[in-house]
Amino acid sequence: MKVAELFVKCLEEEGVKYVFGVPGEENIDLMDAFYHSEIEFIVTRHETSAAFMAATYGRLTGTPGVCLATLGPGATNLMTGVANANMDQAPLVAITGQAGLDRQHKISHQYYDLINMYEPVTKWNAQIKSAKITPEVVRKAFQVAGQEKWGATHIDLPEDIAGIEVDETTPLTPNQLPHTQANERIIKQAVKLIDNAKHPLILAGNGISRQQATEEFRAFVQHTQIPVVHSFMGKGAISWEDDLSLLTAGIGGNDYITCGFNEADLILTIGFDMAEYPPKNWNRSNTPIIHIDTAEAETDANYPVAYNIIGDLQTNLQQLRENLVSNNRDNSWVANVRKQALNELEIFQNDGNFPMKPQKIISDLRAVLKEDDIVISDVGAHKMWMARMYHTYQPNTCLISNGLASMGVAVPSAIAAKMVNPERNIVAVCGDGSFQMTGAELETAKRLGLPIIVLMWRDDGYGLIEWHQLKKFENASYIKFGNPDYEQLAASYGFDVVSITKAEELKPALEKAANGNEPVFIDCPVDYSENMKLTEKLGDIIC
Repeated sequence: MKVAELFVKCLEEEGVKYVFGVPGEENIDLMDAFYHSEIEFIVTRHETSAAFMAATYGRLTGTPGVCLATLGPGATNLMTGVANANMDQAPLVAITGQAGLDRQHKISHQYYDLINMYEPVTKWNAQIKSAKITPEVVRKAFQVAGQEKWGATHIDLPEDIAGIEVDETTPLTPNQLPHTQANERIIKQAVKLIDNAKHPLILAGNGISRQQATEEFRAFVQHTQIPVVHSFMGKGAISWEDDLSLLTAGIGGNDYITCGFNEADLILTIGFDMAEYPPKNWNRSNTPIIHIDTAEAETDANYPVAYNIIGDLQTNLQQLRENLVSNNRDNSWVANVRKQALNELEIFQNDGNFPMKPQKIISDLRAVLKEDDIVISDVGAHKMWMARMYHTYQPNTCLISNGLASMGVAVPSAIAAKMVNPERNIVAVCGDGSFQMTGAELETAKRLGLPIIVLMWRDDGYGLIEWHQLKKFENASYIKFGNPDYEQLAASYGFDVVSITKAEELKPALEKAANGNEPVFIDCPVDYSENMKLTEKLGDIIC
């Protein structure tokens, strides 16, 4: 068999069902091997989108998603999505075609050294230079991508290697990842610190859902009665309706949740990834920290770790709970913070202003969707509003990219999410800036028969950048752009289209889309004057 055929057999052994990507000349042997395989190749309209899809597939299934591109511009396009997955700690294996070994020593058409290019944005990468190492390279790529903390790996396959014949070689069998637990002495020392704390606080991160530790985490919270703040990517670790939920932190300014951090005399960070929320923004008093995660804490002046509790979160949370005395803490301040934060959404439930205010859009969206439906927020001003005010019942029901935070992530991610969860409503929340970066994937959704819902907040500009400009300079510059006729554009891709012309139209449009079985595009003008009003409000909050 050819190396390309062996490569695909190795992917099959890893349980790969889909590969997302764009074919090219230098990977045609692989494409032919996929044609004769049970693996389904999902043709995308751009390589970055392919990586976004693979990352979301990996995040929701817990097994590495796979994406593919050819050499040169295909590989450089793919790289943004790979970097996004790596910083968001989603498990992904990227495959690139490459120039033959016989022309890598000189300037050559479309040739760049992809191993060196991908090195900073992956956990591990390698080029297959010998046919016989193919099983080892593929196995290691999946092993490393799926190890905590999850991330991206990369395999570079030269076209001449892909096409050569190789003796029958058996793919390596995947092995179970090891489970480790913290030292008992460290557990007991941490327990003493928690027991002695008067106002401990938990910062819950995405690692809780990565480790499938939601059940153990919720049992720990109920036993200890410690209130919980969620990072953007940790939303849903406990339900927003839980009296111990202090909702979400991560937006700049002196938010209500800042009062919780200021109140704390001990902070437990659980499954927290520092890349998405710098400690200097929330630990201004240098409150001591118990770091509970699968890897030791990053060194940071505002992250003074008293104890590192490292290993399997399920095991370590159970150990902590079993050693801690159930505590009826004075959490009266929590109810006050919750009331103020939740009132912001409630007062906009019947707002009739148009263009629509962000709070009203979110209120309607939350009212329509079920507890387990999935919303995927793109990057832009809408992300800040969604993170702060779209409240969740379960983990992985509001997906926010907050590591690299690349624009254009929502529509491709919605496609992958619908493939994983066909029974749930999947909504991509985009700005008109971010939508145009990967909007061609509407065709992919239609071709695959995936009835996703795209809710576009339209303001004819880069609203988040304008927000920052106004805060710093009191004027905005170079953020406005033109837009196409979205009714014609989305309809040409085969989507049902709704153009919102008054506030009372959005909720019925969402209900119809959620109850239907066709892909729907909703064009909703938004009033981003609320951005600066929020900035002013956050400046007035006194803890």
